[in-house]
Amino acid sequence: MQVFKFGGASVKDANGVKNLVAVLQKVGYKNTLVVVSAMGKTTNAIELVLKNYFNNKAELQSALQEVKKFHNEILLDLFENENHPIFKKISTFFEEFDTFLKTNKSPDYNFVYDQTIGYGELISTTIISEYLNYIGIKNNWIDVRNQIKTDNYYRHANVNWEETQSLISSQFNKSILNITQGFLGSDTNNFTTTLGREGSDYTAAIYAYCLNAESVTIWKDVPGVLNADPRYFENAQLLNKISYREAIELAFYGASVIHPKTLQPLQRKEIQLYVKSFLNPEQAGTMVGKNTTLEPLIPCFIVKKNQVLISLSSLDFSYIVEDNISSIFKLLHQYKMKVDVIQNSAISFSVCVDNLYNNLEKLLHQLKSKFKVTCTKNVSLYTIRHYNEHAIKQIETGKVVLLKQLTQETVQIVTK
Repeated sequence: MQVFKFGGASVKDANGVKNLVAVLQKVGYKNTLVVVSAMGKTTNAIELVLKNYFNNKAELQSALQEVKKFHNEILLDLFENENHPIFKKISTFFEEFDTFLKTNKSPDYNFVYDQTIGYGELISTTIISEYLNYIGIKNNWIDVRNQIKTDNYYRHANVNWEETQSLISSQFNKSILNITQGFLGSDTNNFTTTLGREGSDYTAAIYAYCLNAESVTIWKDVPGVLNADPRYFENAQLLNKISYREAIELAFYGASVIHPKTLQPLQRKEIQLYVKSFLNPEQAGTMVGKNTTLEPLIPCFIVKKNQVLISLSSLDFSYIVEDNISSIFKLLHQYKMKVDVIQNSAISFSVCVDNLYNNLEKLLHQLKSKFKVTCTKNVSLYTIRHYNEHAIKQIETGKVVLLKQLTQETVQIVTK
């Protein structure tokens, strides 16, 4: 059994869908599950629909119409007959989407987000499944929400592994090519949940674990895992081999090529992960596996933009000790802050966070009742694994360094 995951960039238009087919034909699709993300920038486009739903009703229908138009153009490019059932299927999804927006009574953005954002994946996989059937490649379309069960922590749901394992084991047909959605699951009330942005990689790992797959391949628009994101760093190099541990470290610090949760289930069953180019599918790409040293052993650069640096000191110059730190972490947890760096001294405590749920002002209000607070927004957090002096200098040149922390193999630098 092999699991393939194709991201939005790989199916951003009709040619992308045709290329997905070409990849399957080149590398083989026997005993294969294909996990697919929303097409192109659809997730961003649906987020705009939601923004208008909550803040600008006048623009809601035009934003939704843009999503419909984008997918309709892909359908017209793929299917010659406009009477093909696929047109009705996609129309039905949009009718469901529209009906939800008109009838929803919940003011909870996170709940509404999860009930609507997944239409991108449901539509993309339906188009791809129907196109494969259309050209003679028989396949089975799976609604992932019937197989991956989670709690109701909307936008970052946690998998119920026991129930998920049971459902996949009893429902999955290995004798045919299967197509399903990444990113999605459902809770005990069958409301849709999501696994976090970029969660399609995680979906592939969940299925691989439950099916005891031999491998997972993530198909990207890059040749494999690079030592730096080429959007932000020049001369990025391909990493040929990485250990699970190294890949988990890179993912934890924010490397965008692999979702942070993806590697843990794969490591538990020693399932190999490959990251390859969908433009050159026969190239080796990057292999992630057990007892593999980093090859080549070079500095790896990660940057997280738009972070927040919060610096605290005691109001009376007393030490910041266990009870203070405990209360700080309780508030960070309460307001769902993703903590990326911590640094403390006798009378100060600094933390770099990701304000994912827009709770920063509430958090600061609470902190100011107990501490002197300095907050710096829109900072960048750089992490270098296997750093050297040249690598550090490369990051620091021309920037104001607000915080710097070194361990034996990793340096983290917060800059403005």
